[in-house]
Amino acid sequence: RQCRTGFPARQTMQDRLSSPSDNAGQAFHAVAPDTVVKYPPMNLDPALLNSLVLLLSGFGAAFLAALWISLIIWTYRDVQQRTTDRLARILAILLTALLNLPGLLLYLLLRPPQTLEEAYQRSLEEEVLLQTLQAQPECPGCGRQVSSEWMLCPNCHTRLKKRCPSCARLLELAWDVCPYCGWEERLKEPEPAE
Repeated sequence: RQCRTGFPARQTMQDRLSSPSDNAGQAFHAVAPDTVVKYPPMNLDPALLNSLVLLLSGFGAAFLAALWISLIIWTYRDVQQRTTDRLARILAILLTALLNLPGLLLYLLLRPPQTLEEAYQRSLEEEVLLQTLQAQPECPGCGRQVSSEWMLCPNCHTRLKKRCPSCARLLELAWDVCPYCGWEERLKEPEPAE
């Protein structure tokens, strides 16, 4: 059959099923929907199946053993970085070795939050902060921190420094010589009594 354009007409599924001779050279054979296709029975050798299960079980056991050993090694390294207490180290490793993943989760909950290095760095930062706070002078009258450039304490009005009469720089109260200009404060000698 041909349509008006000269090309072969499209076949419907019914046409294909009714004329199997047209499809004889093709690899696809249409099967009626109510036809049951039977495949040849699959012969599984029980020995092959048994060896396959044994192989998969061996790989699974090797993976679990490697995971268990790696968790113990990781716990050992982590606890070495977090504490110097021998008992805590031993207990952490035993916890992971005996309980595996639940033991690791318990260790992660109970371990110190900082490594020894982090704790050391934090203590250094605190020490530097304390030194900068202590480097600022305190007022001898009220004990509050004052600036090194102040002559008087703004809180209690205690005199902190004096001004050099020669160069006008601030001097400590106990100094009797100006280190900037060399001015020397001379004590007034008592006038002779007449």
